[in-house]
Amino acid sequence: MATNNDDNLNRDPITDAPGAHPIGTGIGAGGGALTGAALGAAGGPVGVAVGTVIGAVVGGLAGKGAAEAVNPTAEDAYWRDNYANEPYYATGRGYDDYEPAYRAGWQGRAERPGKFEDYDAELASAWESRRERSTLGWDEARPAARAAWDRAEREYPSERYYAGL
Repeated sequence: MATNNDDNLNRDPITDAPGAHPIGTGIGAGGGALTGAALGAAGGPVGVAVGTVIGAVVGGLAGKGAAEAVNPTAEDAYWRDNYANEPYYATGRGYDDYEPAYRAGWQGRAERPGKFEDYDAELASAWESRRERSTLGWDEARPAARAAWDRAEREYPSERYYAGL
C-alpha cells in the first residue's frame, strides 16, 4: 500500500491540505455544472442556476475522487527515483524519455478496469500524441507503461477507484 509521508500527500497549493487534485476537481465540476444546467432547464432560469451550482459541486467531488485514484505526485517521484534501475532502462536515456510512458501506465490503470493487455492497443495508438519530449517508440515505452500500470494496481487497489462506477 502507498505510504503516506509528507513527500506524497499532493498538497493543495492554497490551503496546504493533503489530497488536492485541482485538475480532476475542475473537470468534474465543469461537467457537473453543464449536466446540472441541462437538467435544471425545465425549471426555467432559476432551475438552470440551481442545477448549475448543484451539478458543479457534485461533479467536483466526483472529479476529485477520480483524481485520487492514483497520486500523480507520488508516482512521478517514485519513477524519477527508480527508472534507471528498471530492466528495460537503456543506458543514456533520461527520465524525460520514460515519464510519458509511466504517466500513460498509471493514468491508464486509474481510468480503466482490467489488465494492461486489454488496453495495450489503445495505449499504443495514443502514444504519438502523449509522448511529449520522449524519443521512445511505443515498443520501447511499453515496458515502462506496463511497469507503472502494475505498480498502480498494487499501490491503489481496484476497488478504491471503481467502487462508485
